[in-house]
Order: sequence, then C-alpha cells, then structure tokens
Amino acid sequence: MSQGVWHLPWWGYVVMVLATTHVTIAAVTIFLHRHQAHRALDLHPIASHFFRFWLWLTTGMVTKEWAAIHRKHHAKCETQDDPHSPQIYGIRKVLLEGTELYRAESKNTETMRRYGHGTPDDWLERHVYAKHSAAGLTILLLLELALFGPIGATLWAVQMLWIPFFAAGVVNGLGHYWGYRNFQSTDTSTNIVPWGILIGGEELHNNHHAYATSAKLSNKWYEFDIGWLYIRVLAALGLASVKKIAPRVRKLPTAKPSCDHELLQAVITHRYDVLARYAAALKGTWRAELRALRARAAHGAEEWRKLKGWLHRDANDLPEIVRSRLSETVQSSRVLTTVLSMREDLTQIWSRSSASRDQLVRQLDDWCKRAEASGIQALEQFSHRLRCYA
Repeated sequence: MSQGVWHLPWWGYVVMVLATTHVTIAAVTIFLHRHQAHRALDLHPIASHFFRFWLWLTTGMVTKEWAAIHRKHHAKCETQDDPHSPQIYGIRKVLLEGTELYRAESKNTETMRRYGHGTPDDWLERHVYAKHSAAGLTILLLLELALFGPIGATLWAVQMLWIPFFAAGVVNGLGHYWGYRNFQSTDTSTNIVPWGILIGGEELHNNHHAYATSAKLSNKWYEFDIGWLYIRVLAALGLASVKKIAPRVRKLPTAKPSCDHELLQAVITHRYDVLARYAAALKGTWRAELRALRARAAHGAEEWRKLKGWLHRDANDLPEIVRSRLSETVQSSRVLTTVLSMREDLTQIWSRSSASRDQLVRQLDDWCKRAEASGIQALEQFSHRLRCYA
C-alpha cells in the first residue's frame, strides 16, 4: 500500500492538522464573519480571494449562505426563527447537530433573499465556489491521499469535523448557553473563555453580540482575540482596513451635576455595559432581600433559582406562569420592586425611538434623581457612577 510522497512523524501530522484547521478558523472569523456578515472591515482582493478559495477547499461553505444565516441569527436571536438557538432547539441539538441546522436553513430561499445581500457574485462564485461547493473537499481528499497515503483520509476527516463542531456547535451552542457575560445584551450570548485562540476569537461571543459590527471581539484587558491580531497584521501589510471597533468605556473623574446630551449619548452607546454594571451594583441588595423573603416563598427551588437571576434578564424571557408567580414575590418587597422597576425604566431611555433628545435627557435626569432619593444605598451609588460616563 502506498504511503504517499510526504512522510512525517506522528507529531508532524498533528501539527499539520492543527495548522490547516487554524487557517480555516481564521478564514471563517475574518472573512465570513467579520468581513462578509458584519462589514466590520474591508479586505484587499488578494486576501479575500485566498479566504474564499481556502474555505471552498476545506469546508465547502457558500459565502452567501453563511452570511445570510448568521445575519438572520442576529436579527431573530433566541426566537423561533433563530436558525440555531440552543434556547429553542436545546444545547445537545446545536452542539452535536449544528451543521444539520445550517443545511436546513440554507435551503430557505426567503433567508437567502432577505439576508444574503452584498456577498460575492462574480464568475468564480457562480460557476465554481457556489455551483460546485463539494468539489473542493474532493480535491483536498485526493491531495492528502497522494501526499500522505491512507492516513491522509484520517487527516481529511478531522479537518471536515473541525468547523462543524467548533464553529457550528461550540460557538452557536455553548456561546449561548455557558460562560460569562461582560454585557447585558438582549440575548443569552456568553463569552466561553477570555482567550480567543482555538476558535479565532469567536470564544468572545457575548462581546460580539453587544457590538456586532466591531472587528475586534476582545473588550476587557484580560481578553485576547487572536483573530484581531491577524487583522492587524493584514492591515499592516495593506491587505485589510478596519471600519469599526467597539467603543471603549470612558469615565469622568467626578459625576456631572446634571444630565446633558453628551451623558445621554454615552449611556445609550454603552447601554449593555450600563446594564451589566447595574446588575453588579445591585446584586448584593437583591440577594440580601431575597434571603429575607425566602422563608415564605411559595414557589419551588427551580423558580427560586430563576428569581435570583431575574435582575440579569428581561422578564419577558420567562414563561408566563413563572413570571406571574415571581412577580408576586417581587411585589411583596419594596426594595425588589424598586430595583426591578428602576432597571426597566433605565432600559426605556434607549428604547423610546419617538422621544426627542431633550426629552430623553430629562428622563435620564429624572431617573438619576429618583435613584438617589430611593433610600437604597447601592442604587444611589450607581446613579453617581452613571453620571460619570463620557
């Protein structure tokens, strides 16, 4: 049996697979995700064509399908129309069968029509990459068999499983199920780990959902996005141009005495950070009041657990029967009622599209005054910190 023309030690095959799959991951996050789906950066034709060819060779994914499905995920996140939400399909389904969900949605012509605009439509895309999407995979298999012999089939199989599991499964599944959150976005997105290396930075999924059009996915000082590193290298070589990154939170040394248009804009821009800091600031007050009420709580342990996390979630995310029971418990405490209602009033400031900017400034100023007159120390302190946003 032929052993191929390229003989490597066992660790050489491991390195080769890790290197090629990492290039594929980089192509997905830089080209498909940040460039095509969200237009967070522009790519030079040389870089763009390389990524298209590499993805055709190693994944068979069609650019228009991937971009359209991902855009729909953002537009319909955590709803019945979300193509791959673990909140709808279950974590096991998305983690292990994410590719099947992707294929099913790719056949939805309405999704392609509505969300697939602006993707490549040149001769290569129409006659090669999209028309013969499986041909690249066949070429890669034959190439690896010729180079490495029978073990080439194993290497090819690992490469074929890499993206479906990590991109379609881990990011879409665990990225909406388990991890930590920097921002209280309106979905369940999480950062899986703070070091985005294995999946090219896509591990920082909550950061991405908070600022979807940012070319940089890391946000905190301890987070690392290797995809952003590659983008900076491409930019230095003249092969990429960054269009937008997430705004950095900036604070004034002292709180403004009253709200103005600049403060309003800062609060709206950093609304997900504001909500995250609100939850963190009121966490101790919320839990202390819950402990005081727990003895006479009428609901079970599972509903109690949901009540503990209610400060971090939109009440509309809970089933009606659970929301009704928990609402009764909250209403039995002035502190819980105030903390929760103030959170809802705060979100209304950036949700009222019909209000003028002057009206919103007055509403924000009124919110701060009510917070500082609430008699709840943590709420008063948060109001002072809110007026430091710049």
